Amino acid sequence: MRYGFRRVIVVDERWLQVLGLVLIIEALLPFISPRSYRQAVQQIANTPDKALRAIALVILVVGAVLVMLSHR
Repeated sequence: MRYGFRRVIVVDERWLQVLGLVLIIEALLPFISPRSYRQAVQQIANTPDKALRAIALVILVVGAVLVMLSHR
């Protein structure tokens, strides 16, 4: 009799900590100041695609550099 493979997803504790921290940071502004959060979201919605991509690229690069530095 052949048994199927069972996939077990093992999540490193650090990844859960990182995800939790990201969720906390993301929720701070809407919790502390919902009005300011709404205004920021409206400004982002009105920002041209090219500018959003440039901002996202900078954030991606900074994030990647921080991750690489943390592995030293």
